[in-house]
Amino acid sequence: MTLPRSLAFSLALGTALAAAPVALPLLSAPPALAQSAPAAAITGPVSALYAGLGQVQARNSGSFAQRTQVLGPVVDRVYDLETVLRASVGLRYAGFSDADKQQLRDVFRQFTVARYVSSFKPGGDARFTIDPTPRPSPVGSDQIVTTHIGSAEDAEGTEIDYVMRSGPQGWRIVDVLLNAHISQVAAQRSDFSATLSSGNVQNLIALLQKKVRAFSED
Repeated sequence: MTLPRSLAFSLALGTALAAAPVALPLLSAPPALAQSAPAAAITGPVSALYAGLGQVQARNSGSFAQRTQVLGPVVDRVYDLETVLRASVGLRYAGFSDADKQQLRDVFRQFTVARYVSSFKPGGDARFTIDPTPRPSPVGSDQIVTTHIGSAEDAEGTEIDYVMRSGPQGWRIVDVLLNAHISQVAAQRSDFSATLSSGNVQNLIALLQKKVRAFSED
């Protein structure tokens, strides 16, 4: 099944998503920690994300800027954006200057928030369901939270899975999987790689800034 047109799944990067294999970062939580964590601690960030998306799609939820103000802090809490960005850029990331890394982190955060705010518009009818029992990831000791995003016409909707990793700030999202196998990180790595082929990180920053502007035109 496919998502309603208004949701346009937030994996979309302005390019078609290929059936990219699940490509997760290699470092993960220690096995004992992952095994002993209560399920609610692992699923909690996804619940918080969906609550935030419910707020921004509510009627009279305000302008794009106002909805960004609501969702931005939620994304900061539930995502490990540094890990997502590193994995999306790949080995080139280590060679960037500290100033370039900071600028890239800032615009990547804006891009992530804007993509969600653009996809879940006021008056939307997205319905969120979360499987309360996480399952082990096939890679390392990450955990996967299975969810579905549907609508009034299609309650089951589309399967969206979240790869969760434990760190100093608790369990946080490090990847998103469409239909259990299309990795957001892998799709972004493909998209970003072409832009970074010249070796100039400013090209990627400019691309993300352009995407943020496009997302905000609602």
